[in-house]
Amino acid sequence: MNYGLIGAVAGGLLGLLGGVIGTYYSVTRTNGPKERAFMVRVAIWTWVGVTGFLAALTLIPKPWGFLMWIPYLIALPLAIRWGNARQIQIRAEEQRKTP
Repeated sequence: MNYGLIGAVAGGLLGLLGGVIGTYYSVTRTNGPKERAFMVRVAIWTWVGVTGFLAALTLIPKPWGFLMWIPYLIALPLAIRWGNARQIQIRAEEQRKTP
């Protein structure tokens, strides 16, 4: 068996495991029901988006597939900033509601 293939499969599995663990802790470490529901929605959209990105990167012929990195590298930081700001806002709202 080719060592490159073994590395590719092991790297893919480690990346997938990291995504699953990160998703699990992002959802379980929330403070309230509204925040948890928000994190579940964000997790679903993130999994769909990253899977779509990887599919496009794989299926679009080279070198055009590499152009998918441009919207990905723009959208990812913007989505992270929005998600973090919204999560902080939801936490503040939930803390005001609890006595």
